[in-house]
Amino acid sequence: MPTQPDTPKTPGFHAALLVDDHPLFCDALSMTLQAVAAISSMHTAPALQAALDMIADGVRADLVVLDLNLPDVNGLDGLLRLRKVTDCPILVVSSMADNRIVSSVIHAGASGFIPKHSQRDVFQKAVEAISQGKVFLPDGYVLLEDGAENTDDVLQRLSLLTNQQARILQLICEGKLNKQIAYELSIAETTVKAHITAIMRKLGVQSRTQAVLAAKQASFANVLQDTPPPA
Repeated sequence: MPTQPDTPKTPGFHAALLVDDHPLFCDALSMTLQAVAAISSMHTAPALQAALDMIADGVRADLVVLDLNLPDVNGLDGLLRLRKVTDCPILVVSSMADNRIVSSVIHAGASGFIPKHSQRDVFQKAVEAISQGKVFLPDGYVLLEDGAENTDDVLQRLSLLTNQQARILQLICEGKLNKQIAYELSIAETTVKAHITAIMRKLGVQSRTQAVLAAKQASFANVLQDTPPPA
């Protein structure tokens, strides 16, 4: 994020809450936002629960900037939980920036999306658009309709999961961590990790977040209602 002292500031937001677990990036993002917007108060949280606690304690923010990869959440869970406790715009800044994820983020209630390490002018355009009540997508991205992806392919891939893997994917969708899944299913945490690796391979995804998005896309919860419990 290059520094440009003469960057004009965009009015509209006065207090921001940054939710990101990387201190250096958080510092750089804070400086960038203060340079492009008239933000006088900046709060930071290294995890989702810390952000939720700050909001519950009365910390005021009229813009939340959220990373998807946090130590205590998976996938869109953080965005959905924040959306329940604040009405202010949520701008997602993430390194996971394929078009499907970006579209899912917007459909889940975010006001905009910016790939991490974007140039300063992208942040300025985002703040300006969001302050005017618009949804911001950077150049090169389009908003896919809900269900625009081929759900038949996803359903076929989901059918390859064993009962145990299906149960683990459901728990991942609920935001459970590996150790919580291991406790709930009475298996070793290393076994959980092995199952997750197999789940991602069968679904053709590279991360837990992408697995959650694929599952939600195919209404995985409804599929599981017809799935017998694991042996």
